[in-house]
Amino acid sequence: MTKQIAVAGKGGTGKTSFTSLLIRYLIEHQKGPILAVDADPNANLNEALGAELGETISELIAQTKSLKELPAGMTQETFIEYKLRAAMVETKDVDLLIMGGPDGPGCYCFPNNILRKHLEGLTESYKYVVMDNEAGMEHISRRVTADIDILFVVSDASARAIRSAGRVHHLIKSLKANVKQIYLIVTKTKGGDIEALEQEIAATGLTLIGTVPYDAELARYDLEGKPLFELPAGSIAVTAVHEICDKVNL
Repeated sequence: MTKQIAVAGKGGTGKTSFTSLLIRYLIEHQKGPILAVDADPNANLNEALGAELGETISELIAQTKSLKELPAGMTQETFIEYKLRAAMVETKDVDLLIMGGPDGPGCYCFPNNILRKHLEGLTESYKYVVMDNEAGMEHISRRVTADIDILFVVSDASARAIRSAGRVHHLIKSLKANVKQIYLIVTKTKGGDIEALEQEIAATGLTLIGTVPYDAELARYDLEGKPLFELPAGSIAVTAVHEICDKVNL
């Protein structure tokens, strides 16, 4: 059975870094096959994974808006299924789908319904599906994303970001999404941060499952555009994420 893992949080909190290191953990522990889905409009999970940027799903859906743009003799549904598989970026260890930015004006209900159906069929062949979401959780609200086994809400060590994590938690509850487990991760921490933020964390209603301390090496990799898959095994961030993954029994 496929395990669905989602990661959410506001931009700049280290959400994509956490997602990529979580995927690295799954690969190193031979948990595959793995499908990564970048559902953040500011797509950069491919860079963290060291993968090429492929065609986005929003571009695919836009191509189906007008039946005139479809190849002769091909239905809208068949075209989406074909393009969905063509948009897959395949690497040695993980496959990647990139959802892309906002669709633009007009109704996309029908193509989104088709997309959901084919994503469900596609994910059945993977042991893990890991989705990097934006804070608004658009793809969950549209029900494009299937049921979620584990949701990690990522915040940095600031009161504003912790409050944003609380709003994500409230949004998930208001959507009545089927999320079996939900946890808070606080990144870029330094000594005393968690104690200082204790009341803010409690107000989110989330269970703090772990922290990822500030890692100067990770920051340098980000600055230089290096894939986080190339971080040394003993780096602070890699070790912290691995400990979190062990704790939730991935």
